[in-house]
Amino acid sequence: MQSNASSMTHAVAGQPWSSASSAILQSGWEGATLQLSLDGTPLQAWQFTAGAQPRLALAGPASDHPLARAAAFAACEAALARTPAAESIALDVPGALAAAMLCEGSAVRDASGRLVSRVEQLWQLPALWHTGTSGRDFPLQYAMSAGKRHPLRAPKPSGQVYARHIPWLDQVFSMRVADLDVDLQCFHGWMNDPRVAVFWQEEGDLARHRGYLQAQLDDPHTIPLIGCLGGKPFAYFEVYWARENRIGPYYDADDFDRGWHVLIGDGEIRGKAYISAWLPSLMHYIFLDDPRTQRIVGEPRIDHVQQIRNLDRSGFAKVKAFDFPHKRAMLVMLLRERFFGERLWVPQEDAPAQAPAELVAHPALAA
Repeated sequence: MQSNASSMTHAVAGQPWSSASSAILQSGWEGATLQLSLDGTPLQAWQFTAGAQPRLALAGPASDHPLARAAAFAACEAALARTPAAESIALDVPGALAAAMLCEGSAVRDASGRLVSRVEQLWQLPALWHTGTSGRDFPLQYAMSAGKRHPLRAPKPSGQVYARHIPWLDQVFSMRVADLDVDLQCFHGWMNDPRVAVFWQEEGDLARHRGYLQAQLDDPHTIPLIGCLGGKPFAYFEVYWARENRIGPYYDADDFDRGWHVLIGDGEIRGKAYISAWLPSLMHYIFLDDPRTQRIVGEPRIDHVQQIRNLDRSGFAKVKAFDFPHKRAMLVMLLRERFFGERLWVPQEDAPAQAPAELVAHPALAA
């Protein structure tokens, strides 16, 4: 069979990815056999069996390579992608690997005692997508800022924080924390684009935009991110903790609710195929960053009809219209349970057909 030449960028959980120190973890289908390789060297082979309960069995002895568990994780993702209607896939693996997967939550025992990997759980684990530090293990302490009581937030990350291969674009969508030295000129141009200025109202000179970006970098409740497609910057995102944000007083904000703002700077990165790539990927990153985040909120201008329509198609519920001092807005909300339960990282109506054979590459840190 011919392979579908595509690539997927990931990292080992908890370790930042960088192009200077990465290795390529590849998973490729040949009929019912799934081969995983590291920089072209075979690492694992799996045998896939289709059916009402798809099954994935490790062929041959388990590798003791430090990336063997990450490879098993990638194999589960590849098999579940091949069977998009399946809720889970049964696994036949050695005891030590089974114990490790049970411990990390990438597999569970079903009622009959079989080891299974469930899609809803798998996509909530950071191992293959979240490439930066997060607040997952940060202790819960409370602090006050600007008269608001909220959890003390973990130190903000730097560099790349998320990467995901988008099959229908055959490109990698990634996000990194904004860098003044690298991103200021691009950000300045985007903010002065009349199409952007209508909604952001932040036109100005370079000094103004330097100050704006620096303020976001310094603010502990906000992470300014640059979105890239195929390594090329095209968007700016602000991810914020809702309790400390201006939206906090307008609804009953939970301690770990998060919100976001978006600016699409590249006019060519528009349309359904792109929105269905970056929008759910941004939501995926937010949910992966802290498992205590159960809701993501937004506050688009009420006259931004297209954005509200896109959010509605992406699983956001319209909660209410309300008035900020500077705009009338619509409060929208996405629940973690809905996002993972309905697999909204690829909306069903947008899901591309799976090729009978494919080649998938996962940049992962070498041991």
